[in-house]
Amino acid sequence: MTARDLDRIGPDGAPETTEQGHHAPAGRLRLDQQLCFALYTATNAVTRTYRPLLRSIGLTYPQYLLMMALWEHDHATPTELAARLDLPLHGISPIVGRLQQQGLLERHRDTTDRRTTRINLTQPGRTLESDAARVQREVVRRTQLTPAALDQIRTDLHDLAENLTSIT
Repeated sequence: MTARDLDRIGPDGAPETTEQGHHAPAGRLRLDQQLCFALYTATNAVTRTYRPLLRSIGLTYPQYLLMMALWEHDHATPTELAARLDLPLHGISPIVGRLQQQGLLERHRDTTDRRTTRINLTQPGRTLESDAARVQREVVRRTQLTPAALDQIRTDLHDLAENLTSIT
């Protein structure tokens, strides 16, 4: 097998072919064989599934993610939340502001370091977690995946993200 022949091997190990059954030209990119496209379409499908369910409890998807971080670790700083969500600090400020306007969280100066702001859930913010859990269960149901398959995909995606960020 020559190097040119290896260029025509698809990710599944089989020779790449065109729709007409001919071997694809060496080096041709195929959209459906791209990891980035598979992740892009899956992310869009997941987000579209969440959107109307979250709207019913008064949250957008970014607000939901921030609330999830606070349900895990209340009394967090904006820097901690940005790191947890893998967002720039300026990216969470508008989300925090809108959630504060909705009465779901409050910002306070840290009692030990007045330069530090802490973000705390309010009682309505804490109560909303049970509604969000119902949304999550519905999304899981709609995936039609077994718990084991869902855990495996999640683990693989976390590993992928870690691998890619560790080499950049």
